[in-house]
Amino acid sequence: QVQLVESGGGLVQAGGSLRLSCAASGRTFSSYAMGWFRQAPGKEREFVCAIRWSGGYTYYADSVKGRFTISRDNAKNTVYLQMNSLKPEDTAVYYCAASRLAYARRYYEYDYWGQGTQVTVSS
Repeated sequence: QVQLVESGGGLVQAGGSLRLSCAASGRTFSSYAMGWFRQAPGKEREFVCAIRWSGGYTYYADSVKGRFTISRDNAKNTVYLQMNSLKPEDTAVYYCAASRLAYARRYYEYDYWGQGTQVTVSS
């Protein structure tokens, strides 16, 4: 069982930055691939980025490539999402998730989810 708790969301102006954190419980955190998803009002949950269990490989949706960076610290059981050059269209609830697979980018490939943190980008 893995429990995930996101933090770091908030209100920021367009062009600004935020850093989200996702703290995981459980001794097997390092064996899980981790991902970030987001869901805007009236829209489906969409993949943002993912990182393999070892941290060696990362994957990004085209909409965030070059602006967002996912990283993990297995010693701290934490995954991060650094978001730069934020745009109003990045406004959403952001969720972190854990997958038993080596890599996953579809929501149904993830086994555990956090409660989400709101990110609002004003224009």
